Amino acid sequence: QVRLVESGGGLVQAGGSLRLSCAASGRTVSWNTMGWFRQAPGKEREFVAAISFNGGITDYSDSVRGRFTISRDNAKNTIFLQMNSLKPEDTADYYCNADAESFGTPIRGRYEPDYWGQGTQVTVSS
Repeated sequence: QVRLVESGGGLVQAGGSLRLSCAASGRTVSWNTMGWFRQAPGKEREFVAAISFNGGITDYSDSVRGRFTISRDNAKNTIFLQMNSLKPEDTADYYCNADAESFGTPIRGRYEPDYWGQGTQVTVSS
């Protein structure tokens, strides 16, 4: 079993930046695709970004591409989401997740994570 704990959320003004972190414990996730989803109030949960086991492949939703960057540090069993040029519409709970199988595909629509964190809240004020 993998436990995921997010941190780094908070309140920021539009145009600002935040960096989310997600620490995994229980077992190594060095061979697993990982990613981020988000859910805004009153909306369905949506894909944000995903990264392959070695960081060589990443994918982003159209709404964040060019502003957000996903990365990972396998030595620390941690992934990150650098969020720049934040907009009020980025306000949501952000969830870290991981695929249970090794070497999964980090592509939106094909990435179906099995493990989820509790989420961290991001609020962007206008």
